Amino acid sequence: MASKRIAQSSVNWAAIAERVPEADKASYLAFKAKSDGYLRKMLASPAEPLKIDWAAYKNKVAVPGLVDNFEKMYNAIKIPYPEDKYTPAIDKHEKEIMKGVEEFKAESAVIIKEAEKRIAEINSLLPFGQMTFEDAAYIQPELTLDLENKPSFWPHQEIDYVFDEPEADSAQIEEQKKIDAAH
Repeated sequence: MASKRIAQSSVNWAAIAERVPEADKASYLAFKAKSDGYLRKMLASPAEPLKIDWAAYKNKVAVPGLVDNFEKMYNAIKIPYPEDKYTPAIDKHEKEIMKGVEEFKAESAVIIKEAEKRIAEINSLLPFGQMTFEDAAYIQPELTLDLENKPSFWPHQEIDYVFDEPEADSAQIEEQKKIDAAH
């Protein structure tokens, strides 16, 4: 009888276990053990309240009306099953997540297509050993030196020397310069 109470909300633990990362396996197993413990406790208790033999108590209890009063109160107790307030919210959240997943898949498909196109372009290039400077300039003009339009001198970029530290061993450097000059 107790299994009827949970038939609709049973959890597919195997499907969840497939999606749990290795780093979170211990937390997942602890959560599953706790959930299984609650499930065992719930299955151990009956789905319906126990039936009481009120006639046997009426014969044993001398106070008139006491057993009838207890019977009326016992039968009046209705323990409600908690209402399910969370399933609609979870379903709504799942739909939002799935929408995000689909958008991510679409974006990823576009990125993958662009990457495959770029890979095909790279594979169609000449091998570097056979490529000339003109071939490289034609394929990647922004990476090549253009002496006519943008003349460049070594180091081919602006370097800021403001943050350079002064040399600590200047006395040794001066002495070495004197030795070098003497030779």
